[in-house]
Amino acid sequence: PAIRPVQPRYEWLYLYAFVCPESGASQFWLVPEVTKQAYQLVVAAFAASLGAGPDHHVLLVEDGAGFHVPPVEGHPPGIETITLPPYSPELQPVERAWNLTDRPLANRCFDSLDELQDVLGRQCAWLETQPDLITQHTLFHWWPLCTN
Repeated sequence: PAIRPVQPRYEWLYLYAFVCPESGASQFWLVPEVTKQAYQLVVAAFAASLGAGPDHHVLLVEDGAGFHVPPVEGHPPGIETITLPPYSPELQPVERAWNLTDRPLANRCFDSLDELQDVLGRQCAWLETQPDLITQHTLFHWWPLCTN
């Protein structure tokens, strides 16, 4: 067998997702990194997009990922968080959305990160228009429904 040189190269693209299991509303954010700072910026933009504030509270369910850290001054007004127990991805509704985001990516090789971002971005934009599909995948039978 011949030995062949390999040149490993990596480029990264990350997807942050927010879903409301009851309404099916969703937001997807493609970002270049998973860091505390990136997470804080995305949560701030998410809160602003929903009009979160003193009179409009949003509950954000987080896992224990190391980057799920609010800024020193805390999350934006109106954002409340609950952290799931360790090693319990089955309790996180958004975990079931990944198979929806991954569908156009499966078994494909992309020539560039830009091509991957374009395909994934189109899928996420489409998913944001499919609340019934999001609800079908994320609304657990035990999920507490909103009473307002």
